[in-house]
Amino acid sequence: MRRPGRRSRLLTGSAALIAAALTLAGCGSDGSSDASAKPELKVTGAYMPAPSMDTMAAGFFTVTNSGGADTLTSVTSDLSHDLTLHSTKGGSMEEEKSFKVPAKGTLDFASGGNHLMFEKLTHKPKQGEKVSVELHFAKSGTMTIAMPVKSATYTPKTGH
Repeated sequence: MRRPGRRSRLLTGSAALIAAALTLAGCGSDGSSDASAKPELKVTGAYMPAPSMDTMAAGFFTVTNSGGADTLTSVTSDLSHDLTLHSTKGGSMEEEKSFKVPAKGTLDFASGGNHLMFEKLTHKPKQGEKVSVELHFAKSGTMTIAMPVKSATYTPKTGH
């Protein structure tokens, strides 16, 4: 024997689920989602502190993305044929294979956090010099930036 109202509750619940699904399907009125939208990348704040050693240097910058998600897959430069991506976790450096660039978000490379590590330098760059760096993205391709060499104690303004 069925309890009264069970069928009514099932129909009401099903109707609510269908309405929710239709509402969600209507989101993104341009027909695209952040995952499939084209990335729109801009790099700002790039700099390299003047290296204290002849063999190693670090690099910093911010990638701002006003479009869909992308991934920074590698970096290259004539300054070093051994250029890698690093993160800092729990006070220790770790080499990374790639970094996600979130849709409508930023990827920061800053002192004490994510950074580029230039090893086996072809020469020791001096303050005022500009180092050319190619950033390779999965969807956006290659972007070349000029990374000015700043004083070893340079601290960028915060707040982008």
